[in-house]
Amino acid sequence: MIIFINGSINSGKTTVAKILFKELPNFVLVEIDAFHEMINWMPISQAVPINLENAVFAIKNFARKGINSIVPYPLSQKNYDYMMGELKAVNTKIYVFTLSPKFDKALTNRGERKLTNEEKDRIKYHYEIGIHAPNFGEIIDNSEQSPEETAKVILDKIKIA
Repeated sequence: MIIFINGSINSGKTTVAKILFKELPNFVLVEIDAFHEMINWMPISQAVPINLENAVFAIKNFARKGINSIVPYPLSQKNYDYMMGELKAVNTKIYVFTLSPKFDKALTNRGERKLTNEEKDRIKYHYEIGIHAPNFGEIIDNSEQSPEETAKVILDKIKIA
């Protein structure tokens, strides 16, 4: 099984993915941003395709070994199409859930995380291009949910509650 947790920056993707990771046996957490950290000197427009290619390789490798993946990452339509095209040969169920808090909620500092101006600009950009409301997968408005409640919604939908 492959579970993508889509959404803008600060939508709760990583937090929810970590909760799912703790709840689900035989899963790995594939942090595409970790691949980006390896080439953080590269412009993001050049790094994203490399990051996605590396993520596909890792997900396929885990799947060949019978290990499931949880992948938190903001997917544009183009990147979604790429990932689905590359992963279609993997004989497993693929779920895509988009966390879509209200715009004002996404721009709010939460916990100890203080958003930088650059992050706020990326959130605005993500909402402008529709990362929060794609034409694929299931959209979850998590504006008024705790991360645990959001994870429970996902667990219920994949029938592993």
